[in-house]
Amino acid sequence: MRATDAAYLRTARRRARAERRALAERRRRAWEVAHKAACLLRERYRVERVVLFGSLLHEGRFTLRSDVDLAVWDLPWPDYLHALGEVLDLDPEIEVNLVDATLCHPLLREAIEREGVEL
Repeated sequence: MRATDAAYLRTARRRARAERRALAERRRRAWEVAHKAACLLRERYRVERVVLFGSLLHEGRFTLRSDVDLAVWDLPWPDYLHALGEVLDLDPEIEVNLVDATLCHPLLREAIEREGVEL
């Protein structure tokens, strides 16, 4: 193996390790945001049910650009807008998608019920 090949491999391995660490840290932060959002929604907006769904639940599907997907039930429209603003402010780098499960498409609601995790 040539010196340039060895240097390339070392650099590639170092970058791969750094990316794995960054992904693990983003995933940890996303879980933290999900839990904080669930607490905020329950305490401030009296939401009875918050369910996490999407890529955060599947390690192989979560990427450095993944967001947090949360479904809520019975959050009135004016409160929904305020709640969305507050959960988006929890972490400037982690986006939160807040889905009203009572209004979303039935197929999405079924997937949330089947695969989601209640927080």
